[in-house]
Amino acid sequence: MSTTTPKPPSSPSPQPPRIRNTVPKPSPNSNPNSIAAQYARAKAVHDAREAKDREKVAALLNEAGIGSDGAGNGAGERKKSVVERLGERKAQGWAREWTWVAAFFVWVFFIHASGIYFFTKGFLLTRLVLDEKSTCSEPPIALHTSFKGSGTPEAGCWHPKTFGKAVVIVIDALRYDFTIPFANTSESGPAQAFHNSLPFMYETAVREPHNAFLLPFIADPPTTTLVRIKGLTTGTLPTFVEMGSNFGGEAITEDNLLMQLRDAGRRIVHLGDDTWTALFPGYFEEQISRAYPSFDVWDLHTLDNGVNENIMPLLGKDKRGDWDVMIAHYLGVDHAGHRYGPNHPAMTMKLQQMDGVLREVVQKLDDDTLLVVMGDHGMDGKGDHGGESDDEVQAALWMYSKKGIFGRTDPSFVTPPKNAKIRPVNQIDLVPTLALLLGLPIPFNNLGKPIEEAFAGKKGKAWENLAAVARMTAAGIKRYQTAYWTARGIDENTLDGSPRALWEAAETALAATGKQHMWKEGYTTFSAFQEETLRICRSLWARFDVPSMGLGVAILAAGVLALILFANSNANDGDAVDDPELDRKELQLELEQFDKDSEFKGGDETTSRTLVRGALLGTFLGAAGGPAIFFSVKPDSLLNFILGLCTISGLVGVLYQEMRRRMAFVSPFPTTFWGWLAVVFTVSQSIGFASNSYTIWEDSILLFFISTFGVAAAVSSLRLASVLDRTLAVYHSVLFVALGWVASFSKLCREEQMPYCRSTYYASTTSSTSAPWQLAIPFLIAIILPSIIKSYYTGSRSFEGFAPAWISWVFRCLLIFSALFWTLDTADDGEWISSFIPEGRLKAIRVPIAQTIFAIALGVGCPAFVYAPPCVSISTTAKPSSPNAQMTNSSGATVTILGFANTHGTRYGLLLINFLLVLLLVQKPMGAGALSLMAWQILSLVEILDLNALTTSPIGPIMLALLGSFHFFKTGHQATLSSIQWESAFIPMHSITYPYSPILVGLNTFGAQILAAIALPLVVLWKQKPRKKGLLRSVAAALAWHLAYYAVIGLATTMWAGHLRRHLMLYRIFSPKFMSAAFILLIVDVVGVLVALVGVRVNTLGVAEVFGWP
Repeated sequence: MSTTTPKPPSSPSPQPPRIRNTVPKPSPNSNPNSIAAQYARAKAVHDAREAKDREKVAALLNEAGIGSDGAGNGAGERKKSVVERLGERKAQGWAREWTWVAAFFVWVFFIHASGIYFFTKGFLLTRLVLDEKSTCSEPPIALHTSFKGSGTPEAGCWHPKTFGKAVVIVIDALRYDFTIPFANTSESGPAQAFHNSLPFMYETAVREPHNAFLLPFIADPPTTTLVRIKGLTTGTLPTFVEMGSNFGGEAITEDNLLMQLRDAGRRIVHLGDDTWTALFPGYFEEQISRAYPSFDVWDLHTLDNGVNENIMPLLGKDKRGDWDVMIAHYLGVDHAGHRYGPNHPAMTMKLQQMDGVLREVVQKLDDDTLLVVMGDHGMDGKGDHGGESDDEVQAALWMYSKKGIFGRTDPSFVTPPKNAKIRPVNQIDLVPTLALLLGLPIPFNNLGKPIEEAFAGKKGKAWENLAAVARMTAAGIKRYQTAYWTARGIDENTLDGSPRALWEAAETALAATGKQHMWKEGYTTFSAFQEETLRICRSLWARFDVPSMGLGVAILAAGVLALILFANSNANDGDAVDDPELDRKELQLELEQFDKDSEFKGGDETTSRTLVRGALLGTFLGAAGGPAIFFSVKPDSLLNFILGLCTISGLVGVLYQEMRRRMAFVSPFPTTFWGWLAVVFTVSQSIGFASNSYTIWEDSILLFFISTFGVAAAVSSLRLASVLDRTLAVYHSVLFVALGWVASFSKLCREEQMPYCRSTYYASTTSSTSAPWQLAIPFLIAIILPSIIKSYYTGSRSFEGFAPAWISWVFRCLLIFSALFWTLDTADDGEWISSFIPEGRLKAIRVPIAQTIFAIALGVGCPAFVYAPPCVSISTTAKPSSPNAQMTNSSGATVTILGFANTHGTRYGLLLINFLLVLLLVQKPMGAGALSLMAWQILSLVEILDLNALTTSPIGPIMLALLGSFHFFKTGHQATLSSIQWESAFIPMHSITYPYSPILVGLNTFGAQILAAIALPLVVLWKQKPRKKGLLRSVAAALAWHLAYYAVIGLATTMWAGHLRRHLMLYRIFSPKFMSAAFILLIVDVVGVLVALVGVRVNTLGVAEVFGWP
């Protein structure tokens, strides 16, 4: 590759290029007179050369027919005016074409969102909420004869009131094995930090079995706190789609425990997690309730300490009369898990603190107060929770009373279960248990059953009482079941299996009164009725709206076809011959035509404009005809019907316009090896998602695809004619593969990969913090990455203009700040300097550092990108440096434009660097290292594509998409809820702030795909001269191929999730993968338009301002 740049078109913009000469510096030993003389001579030489260079530039312009051949020449002035007007017309035409391109991709986003919406509407069904409420005066069945005095709130509505008060303590993420003793044996392995740190509950249950019991408390996934609170108060099952509301939820309107307490005149106090106040506004005593922000996972102590400061005084004798039910929700254990993982000294400290709190609370209780301590969910080995693994759903339940009313139906049940698989209770079982013990009606929508230990009596033989409470609860479930079937229009007889026979058998058993074994049989049968009803409800709420799912799949499939046709059309339209002489002749013809006819227009009918007009026309017709068709067929929802009709008619309009434009069907299949390789990668990836094993090991498959491309590129590079080009292409191919293998060292294993995978992303498999050695990664990035980027710029002599200052100084300094941020964060996590700096001070230091990085990268870097000139400079030499020198004046000086051959690519690269800074900051050190390797791979990829003449091939955009998908895993993520790094929401902020906190989590989670989408234009722009034609259409085609990959993946995951909707692993593997693919598709759509296309517009305008329009 020649170090000098080739000759550009000889028809630059009307403004001649600025010539920069270097004047020799005088010797420091010279006398003043000699210095003045030398300066005068140098200035005279400089002025003479500058004048001759201007003459040379004017001569070149005249040769092209667009310059001025003499002062005062009227024809020349008129010609110059024509050039300016033609340039303005080209600029306007380009802007119109860009608008149509952007409009097309906005329409593509609408198609993808519509397809995902219709599929999700049929796939993730929400439960129908009934408005009915239970009342004290209307039990679902006649009260049992032994319940004397029942039927009033004072004595007990459906069961005699056992307690007048209750204290409910929620220890967020209290996993069951946190509460049971651990023996260090060869089989169990060494004790971890959470073992034996909370012994009080177990010891009390064993020592005082009539006063306390401890049981596994199983949550229904998803295990987000908000969803679990709904289940713990209503007694109903969650729906999978409700997990998205964890960042903010609406008030609960269906019947629930707190509503029954309020209606009964009970006073409720809340302390802790503010999620309760969002779900139950106006329920709590304002004067003594205290809510604290719940999402700052960095803060382990503020909320817990606030609860402790208020709960102990309220338990005192002087405050005991101010409340009836107290709810205290602690978050320190959950936050310690998220921040450090369960095997960390911070977890030991939080569990020990909770142990001390419970001991003090028990001492302050009176005999009429029931104490309930529970976890709302568990956590996995890293401290996260979503519901995918057993550890995430296995919480603990401990109930205590000084009355001593609890019993066991089997003496062996006195000892709490040794693991969560033995005698577990569902979390929804707490609702009827508390309602009956407090003398309240059971909420109408409840599906749980009473917990046996609370009603078995001290001797464990109170079968009549157990049968009575089980019958009352089962009757309520039966009433709810009937109301639900009626509301949904479902015939109970059409359901698979019916608990009706179990109900009749239980009633028959209770008819034989006075026989102890019949009470036991009745209790057992009513419990079986509840379990069978629960099974049926679970299957009912797992029912799918297949027509809606099919419509979503069809819309996504048609969207894929539209993208492929669009990409093929623009790829053909974008072909251009790189011949300066031909460009000059073409410009002369345009000038002559434009001079004769000022209304002359170039080819304004583009693929984008044609397809967008078809989409708009089809959508308008669908919207216009939708209401009439709606009233004819009468579907369920007018809005959904019109949305579906507009989407389908818009797709028909686009496909019709494309077929009409081509006049005949042209096969969308590729005709080259690289095109077929792109198809094989995409289709193989899509088919593989039908297998749960393939989905689990997706990162390894992606590494194989990346390596395959690198090997193919190396073999193809051996055919290049130039030795230098061949060497560079092979080098970059090998480097591309090697970087992928280095990045593969970063792993975050999911549970299903064990024991064949070892996590390296965090300090250990039971930690969510970075290891000390990983802190070296950000500093290495700050040292090496700017130099790597500089080397790619200098390869085309483009490290000029704004690039040196921004890359070598600003970029490197901000990377050092980022490394400093993560050093302070890890020091805070490890409490390295806690004895020197007060708690919270490190966060007060690092948050401004992060804010500074954001402000400079986006607030300064993006405006600088808008106004920065191209990364070029002009130099003159005494003799021609090469035959390809730009211009030579009469004195023999050569004027060279450095960076001319990569004008577009290097200028656009500045925008990529700005966003790379932000994305590196929001990743943990290991993730930042992986993302830096990805940036290096991107630069090698564009070099490979340029050297092998593949800049317009689909393989480039597809490989970028594969890189984004691969590094999604390397930045510490999986297609699971538990891998979401929620703490990233607080990197540049002290507390949760909407909408920025969710955006930050998105940048952390999908940073690799976002980086790939932003880098996409480089596939086309790298090593392109300033006046190259057809670049916008080539970029549009590349973006279409890039989106087509994600659209195919999204289509495949929806199809397989729908097809495998009864699969055992649906909600553990296939459903999270579908949701991940859907989010990624929409995010890449948005980034492609708002960043990539807008960046190309700004970049092209900046280049054209200097070099003119092609």
